[in-house]
Amino acid sequence: MKLPCAPKSLIAGSILLLGFLLPATIVWIWHGGHAPFIDIPNRYAPPSLTHPLGTDPFGRDLASYVLTGAFNTTAIALLSVTLGTVIGTILGLVGANGGKRGWAVMSAADLGLAFPPILIAAMLVTAQGASATGEILAIALFGIPAQIRITKQAAQSILVLDYISAARMAGFGSVAVTIRHVLPNIAPILIVHASTSLALAILSEAGLSYLGLGAPPPQPDLGRALASYQIHIFDHPFLVAAPGITVMALVLGFNLMGDGLRDLLERPFALNEERLS
Repeated sequence: MKLPCAPKSLIAGSILLLGFLLPATIVWIWHGGHAPFIDIPNRYAPPSLTHPLGTDPFGRDLASYVLTGAFNTTAIALLSVTLGTVIGTILGLVGANGGKRGWAVMSAADLGLAFPPILIAAMLVTAQGASATGEILAIALFGIPAQIRITKQAAQSILVLDYISAARMAGFGSVAVTIRHVLPNIAPILIVHASTSLALAILSEAGLSYLGLGAPPPQPDLGRALASYQIHIFDHPFLVAAPGITVMALVLGFNLMGDGLRDLLERPFALNEERLS
């Protein structure tokens, strides 16, 4: 059997993410997740072999600070999307099976979609206090309604197929049918949605941190770096460009990866659905 070739967008996205996240992971481990050492006499140093991007107003190596912030931002986004995907998928499968519970789930999802997501996140983080945990819960919360609707629509397209009716006639209950037949067939859709949701989660995390609602200092963070360094946009442009370009690259990388995964998984999923129908 000939394996499908990886789409160019998937390759490009993976290379872009690897180029940022691999050194970010190494730097994060090297510094133990903390910000680089403060060296006031060496602040605002220009780019050099010792400091490739120069130093910030506290004399910290800018490259190390940005890479550590990139790791922290990606980790928060990944945890948020994982939590939102798991909860949203479970609730979406409940909604797809109908009944009073399904109606209640979908009504709650519609209500959640009626509110601006960033407003909900800001209110939740404000109520709990600025912390990484608050960010994770907030970003996961506003991603759940969309995940519920996507899961429900995908599951309902499977539930109407003949082999689902045959499984029910064979004595399988709703839970067994969902786990054995529905979930494996909608997994490609859920994987693609999760990968593209990571891009939105990174933007959301950076936005919350930019507003001062993220993890408090001294934990490095891309959004807070942009907020702190923006006054130096003209006299020390590297201070603003480095975290800004990093956020842009991470978002672009996850979007490209999501597009590539969709192209890679869409054809086998469509063929499998046609065969089962």
